[in-house]
Amino acid sequence: MTALRFKQVDVFTSVPFLGNPVAVVLGAEGLSGERMQAIAGWTNLSETTFVLPPSTPAADYALRIFTPRAELPFAGHPTLGSAHAVLEAGIAVPRDGVLRQECGAGIIELTVSAAGPARLWLRAPKTTLRALAPARLGELEAALGAKVLHDPAPQVVDVGPVWLVASLRDASAVGSLVPDMAALAALSEAEAITGVVVFGESTDGIAQLHVRAFAPAHGVPEDPVCGSGNISVGAFLAQSGLTDVYGTAYRARQGMQLGRDGRIAVRVLEGGARIELGGDAVTCVDGTLRV
Repeated sequence: MTALRFKQVDVFTSVPFLGNPVAVVLGAEGLSGERMQAIAGWTNLSETTFVLPPSTPAADYALRIFTPRAELPFAGHPTLGSAHAVLEAGIAVPRDGVLRQECGAGIIELTVSAAGPARLWLRAPKTTLRALAPARLGELEAALGAKVLHDPAPQVVDVGPVWLVASLRDASAVGSLVPDMAALAALSEAEAITGVVVFGESTDGIAQLHVRAFAPAHGVPEDPVCGSGNISVGAFLAQSGLTDVYGTAYRARQGMQLGRDGRIAVRVLEGGARIELGGDAVTCVDGTLRV
């Protein structure tokens, strides 16, 4: 057996056990893709990542990202959590304050900040949006067990992971959802999407939005704090003009229904052409994985 360095990093929090954990396997170049997928199924976290040498000098390291069931070209909280692990392990250092991660979506730039609303920031890949077919609205509402706002209409947002984003009346409507996971999985498979993200306006004085993300078709009934889902919400706000309501720099909370309290910082720039996602991270497990 080979012992590989392993960290479990809690993301979108500076307090252990309140964010979203990602398992990070360092020095994973000896593992096949099939072995990586098996390890991701075993950790049973929403994502497990594998840090590899980059294939280009333009990047500082490469990353492969797996859910329990499939590989993703990009994901938000695994990117931030893996950057935290890489920095902590001394595998890479920022160049002019920037780390460059190679992944399936290309090279992702991460900024390491000493102050502000978040320590780590990533620039998201380009998003594309399409409207959900009106005939699917009833299926979505039946699966959620709640009405969604039809103006603005739900949108399918592709940021690598593909999320169906819908707006609800307010944070209390988001918090009270008890979705039908089998129905959400069926809708996800029919629409070839990762899952469904919902959001509503919060008045708690901590964040502007309350967000939840459901991906049962990928083995993640509810993602505690979802980076790509929050990027998709930012793209939705830009397209629908809701940045006039929430601003181009705002905070979201996620995970309270699962005993978490993730804090996500979002910047929607250039009319949505550039979206930046920020958060803190803390290592909860530091050891070795025998493979």
